[in-house]
Amino acid sequence: MNSAPPPGRRRRWPVLFIVVVALAGLGFAVVNALYHNAWGTFTIAMTIPIGLLMGFYLQKFRPSAVAEVSILGVVLLIAAVLYGRVVAQSSYAWLFEFDKPALVWLLAGYGFLASVLPGWMLLVPRGYLSTFMKLGVVLLLGLGVILMAPTIEMPRVTQFANGGGPIIPGTLFPFLFITIACGAISGFHSLVSSGTTPKMIEQESQAVVGYAAMLLESFVGVMALIAASVLIPGDYLAINTTLGEEALSAMGFAPSKLAELSQMVEVDVAGRPGGAVSLAVGMASIFSALPGMAGLMAYWYQFALVFEALFILTTIDTGTRVGRYLVQEMAGKIYAPFRRINWIPGVVVSSGLVVGAWAYLIGTGSISTIWPMFGAANQLLGMLALCIGTTVLIKMRKTSYLWVTALPMLFVGIVTLTGSYEMFWMFLKKAGTLATGQAFALYLDAVLVASVAVLGLIVLSDSIRQWYGYVVLKKPFTSSEVLVMAGGGTAGRIQTAIVCDDEKGFKLPHGTGCC
Repeated sequence: MNSAPPPGRRRRWPVLFIVVVALAGLGFAVVNALYHNAWGTFTIAMTIPIGLLMGFYLQKFRPSAVAEVSILGVVLLIAAVLYGRVVAQSSYAWLFEFDKPALVWLLAGYGFLASVLPGWMLLVPRGYLSTFMKLGVVLLLGLGVILMAPTIEMPRVTQFANGGGPIIPGTLFPFLFITIACGAISGFHSLVSSGTTPKMIEQESQAVVGYAAMLLESFVGVMALIAASVLIPGDYLAINTTLGEEALSAMGFAPSKLAELSQMVEVDVAGRPGGAVSLAVGMASIFSALPGMAGLMAYWYQFALVFEALFILTTIDTGTRVGRYLVQEMAGKIYAPFRRINWIPGVVVSSGLVVGAWAYLIGTGSISTIWPMFGAANQLLGMLALCIGTTVLIKMRKTSYLWVTALPMLFVGIVTLTGSYEMFWMFLKKAGTLATGQAFALYLDAVLVASVAVLGLIVLSDSIRQWYGYVVLKKPFTSSEVLVMAGGGTAGRIQTAIVCDDEKGFKLPHGTGCC
């Protein structure tokens, strides 16, 4: 079934941009969490051979032995976390202590590898392993919050609500909605659910696990907000910015326990923006307050960091693969072999382009530029997903339910486009105060934000035009969906005119069934 936005360049380019910026934003958090952190880097590195072992074990050695491979993966992961401290205190710790540029290259290499290899070999088992980590850690965190009832140190509202914040300089509205809103609606999730998920299941009934995913995502968002808010505001800002103690004190947020926290987790946590480190410190503080856990804060910190990094890396390898599909589809218009998903030269070239794009943004950007771009791009993709949902409702003859998708689509669209407008001028203003070499990245960011906002407006306006034709003018619409014959066969990917009949609904060719 065709969505309202035509399957042309107008939709593919903004989606590809959104994927690249989203991966850059997530990758930025991982780089800042792992640089000069041998314990964390070793543990995360070990998840790659663990994932490969799980993939071969389930695919080649013991097919269908899901329980065995699950136990094996969890045990090995816990062992990696525990042994990571031994590595960090050993003479070969330098093998896992990297600076930021080196980590960007390593992260890019992993993203390329995960995108090129068959899904069963690395992507699926690591994603499966990260699910156990995510569920276990979040449920444990929720239990810790209930039992310990930690004090919220962060004030309800700060002076930064009116703008001028040290991380995101914009005002509370609209930037709140494009920085933490993906716990409520996420375009990236909609992209994955329609991109890679269908390739991992054999029948639609197996997708039921995904129907509550956003509830868990929202729960994670609430737990993350609590974990970050238990930190003293000055310590939180010292972790999430590169500002010194004097600058933060001048703002009224003097760090007080930063050195103590760094000593307890055995890592210097100052100046590691991206959210991952402050979340891990907050989670470790809650966990270590549980009875008998006081001396284990360093382990809890690394455990929480592994949970976050695993989740983010799963998003990176999945997102890179989705970006690869988009590049191959667009390149296939120029050179037909690119459209074959398993054509090795096409796989290598398209994966390299996607990885190079998000790695460049990580290397040249900052949390103040990448994260709002990621949020805006993610929410614009959410708007496009709701746009597609609106079209599906129209073609299902469910026009009385259009408000379910149309109202949130309008809200998300208006807020995100407002944020994109303000971000565009914010980037230009900041670029004007820098030298030419430093300003280039900000000018590029401004152009990218403006481009994706314009493309989003084009897609939305084109959709509204088509909806008017379908709903008001009663025009027939066309489907490119694979039709399933009565006997279970398919008629191939054909274009079928579907007539809008108010009494009978769809009119499909005789002998076919709707899929």
